[in-house]
Amino acid sequence: MSGPGRTASALRTLLATSRPISWVNTAYPFGAAYLLAGGSWRDLAFWVGVVFFLVPYNLAMYGINDVFDHESDLQNPRKGGVEGALTDAAHHRMILWACLVSCVPFVAVLLWWGTVASGVALAVTMFAVVAYSLAGLRFKEVPFVDSVTSATHFVGPAVVGALFTGAQVPAAGWAVLAAFFAWSMASHAFGAVQDVQADRAGGIGSIGTVLGGRPTVWVSFGLYLAAAGLMVAAPLPYAWLAAVPALYAASVAPFLGITDARCEEAHAGWTRFLWLNYVAGFAVTMVLIAGAWG
Repeated sequence: MSGPGRTASALRTLLATSRPISWVNTAYPFGAAYLLAGGSWRDLAFWVGVVFFLVPYNLAMYGINDVFDHESDLQNPRKGGVEGALTDAAHHRMILWACLVSCVPFVAVLLWWGTVASGVALAVTMFAVVAYSLAGLRFKEVPFVDSVTSATHFVGPAVVGALFTGAQVPAAGWAVLAAFFAWSMASHAFGAVQDVQADRAGGIGSIGTVLGGRPTVWVSFGLYLAAAGLMVAAPLPYAWLAAVPALYAASVAPFLGITDARCEEAHAGWTRFLWLNYVAGFAVTMVLIAGAWG
């Protein structure tokens, strides 16, 4: 393959492994929290953070995962599409270098421009990204720690944004972040249900393999309701967002009686989750606008 052809192939691989369908799930929380903390969309720091959490961050989060999960992904029929790239082993070194090269400049700038608190939050978030999949750490295979680490991947950018300007985060703001964390843990736990049998066969631990499919769905359901309860405590109009995790709870409710033998049926609920994220994002945006016009 010629030089331009290799470059194009590498770019396609990096794009696929970064999972573009999920980019907004990390960039949006940072941007929204930054603005709510008193920042402006005119700030250069706002755009640096949004771009970082849009592409390089997702490349690192999913690229590292795709490299170190390669062998198990080969046995997973869900891989090779929007739910995860199935990369050629020959590209793994390139992927890891791309993760490092694309992230370091952004992280350095965000550490330099931000506060001590936002820097600590960013360091914890990046550690969670690496520790989830990297050989020798593999937090994704430590039951319960897996869900906590996954939630950090998505709530971390919001915490960085909230702390970046140095403004004090009110109690209601922390309640919203706690609700987001509960929602994220619930989503990860439910996502583990569909792989219970496959993970057990492959010797991979998870919250699903330890608890079993049905109890894990109940944990997910309870965490969604907990997130809704935390949002109710927020002031209006933000309390209206309690409807969002309640919607997710309703989405997983049909699987409360699932058995381990039927765990793969939960995949239907997981695919619904992917587009529910966009519905949730629209609802959050409308409420944020209502709050801004307050």
